[in-house]
Amino acid sequence: MSAIDILNRDTTEAAPPSTAAAQKDGDILGRIGNLETRLARTAREIDAAQAVRYRVFVDEMKAQLPLEAMRRQRDVDAYDAFCDHLLVLDRTIEGDPEDQIVGTYRLLRQDVAIANGGFYSASEFEIEGLLAKHPDKRFMELGRSCVLPEYRTKRTVELLWQGNWAYALKHGVSAMFGCASFPGVYLESHALALSFLYHNVLAKNEWAVSALPHLARNMDLMPVEGVNPKRALMALPPLIKGYMRLGAMVGSSAVVDHAFNTTDVLIVLPISSISDRYLNYYGADAGRFAS
Repeated sequence: MSAIDILNRDTTEAAPPSTAAAQKDGDILGRIGNLETRLARTAREIDAAQAVRYRVFVDEMKAQLPLEAMRRQRDVDAYDAFCDHLLVLDRTIEGDPEDQIVGTYRLLRQDVAIANGGFYSASEFEIEGLLAKHPDKRFMELGRSCVLPEYRTKRTVELLWQGNWAYALKHGVSAMFGCASFPGVYLESHALALSFLYHNVLAKNEWAVSALPHLARNMDLMPVEGVNPKRALMALPPLIKGYMRLGAMVGSSAVVDHAFNTTDVLIVLPISSISDRYLNYYGADAGRFAS
């Protein structure tokens, strides 16, 4: 049994979508039970998503943001103004929609990035080289992924991916990429997991991409024969395991982000590489959890 087979053994059917009366909202991208996913509609909702990000990145992960962001208790940067913000909301929470946000992703399409100075990931990884090898493809960056601790369940992750997939289809996206993080800044503490990624899901050939030379840190920390796949998979962050299940690859080097107190790897996911089982599960038209 391969490492990916081991990884996929715990994939089970999600709870069925709610069959409640149809909502008047026409922009819902997916719904499972009391949770729904859609793009932020207002500046207040984006502000609330930034507050959720602050709770996860600063309160939980001990990131050090600029002083104004720390004062406002919001994770905010210049990219927020032109990215789309995917939300997961718990509709059973009393209050306005911004009070119901429990998870978020930041989405940046290639045409929007080019018009606004580039991709966020380009501050750590050689994104321009990757784009240059695929002039006929449309890329989308996934970033700032976070979910409140009590909502870190399979259905929340599935709804986030339902939203990503529906959005990608709507905009004709050919490939997705983005940073995914390990907690902490000491690579040695993640030697097993990083080595597993390097030996098993390395992006190669036309999809190969590395960190910027002055930031690149070696991920090949253990010989392949010393990597126990089961133990390595247990050591991987859930988000990275989720990407792998879909068919993602990783860049060849990591970056230590001292401000966010993380070790970052670049995830690369061509649409053509998404596993058939997940295309069938979510639907080729993103209809699996559609409202």
